[in-house]
Amino acid sequence: MAILDDRIDCRQKCHREANKMESQYTISQAKNKLPAIVHSVEKGPAVKLTRRGRPVAVLLSIKEYEKLSAKRKGFWDALTALRKQAGNFEISDEDFEDLRDRSLGRAVKMS
Repeated sequence: MAILDDRIDCRQKCHREANKMESQYTISQAKNKLPAIVHSVEKGPAVKLTRRGRPVAVLLSIKEYEKLSAKRKGFWDALTALRKQAGNFEISDEDFEDLRDRSLGRAVKMS
């Protein structure tokens, strides 16, 4: 039972630390606080890792990673998907008749 209590204490401690996480750590700080940082990243924003004051890596949740690395559709694929979603419809010249102002415009004096 003591082992279970220790695990619960550790999880609660990591959860408390994760709630007050910074958004940037040196690599040595990250090495020492990795479990808490990982818990923080799972629930919140990404964390920058620095070496000698310069950002060198980012730690982010798997959800964010999958969102960023997902294959995006090209224009043609997106257009094809839109057409399938919208159903079968035709565009004719009548659809464009009222778009243009056919008036002669303003009168101009030629001198």
